[in-house]
Amino acid sequence: MPVAFNHTIVHAHDAHESATFFSEIMGLPAPVRAGYFLAVPIEHGVTLDFEEVADGETVQPQHYAFLVSEEDFDGIYGRIVARGIEHYPEPTRDRVNEINHHDGGRGVYWCDPSGHFLEIITVPYGGWPTGVDPRQ
Repeated sequence: MPVAFNHTIVHAHDAHESATFFSEIMGLPAPVRAGYFLAVPIEHGVTLDFEEVADGETVQPQHYAFLVSEEDFDGIYGRIVARGIEHYPEPTRDRVNEINHHDGGRGVYWCDPSGHFLEIITVPYGGWPTGVDPRQ
């Protein structure tokens, strides 16, 4: 049986705020209650399951990167800009409110309400393998 990624838990100060932020920015369905979690579905049956940390606990920021189409990039980036969210072309955060053009695509980083570092790219790092570029 092949191994398939199914879900991951995303800790948040306010699970509803973070799950809703993520789903709205990414243009995804609203989060749904799944036991202790607020689940947001992404591609291939995977969910991000947002869980609120207990009072007094800290959230250890993580990095979550997503490969998106050029069209989806336009929509997501448009929502980032429309909300006035500070964003960066690189993880170093040296330049503000710019995107990158690595490997012939586009990419951008920004933070969610709990401090997680989100990223969207339109081309995988290193470029598409020969004969795999879906844009052609």
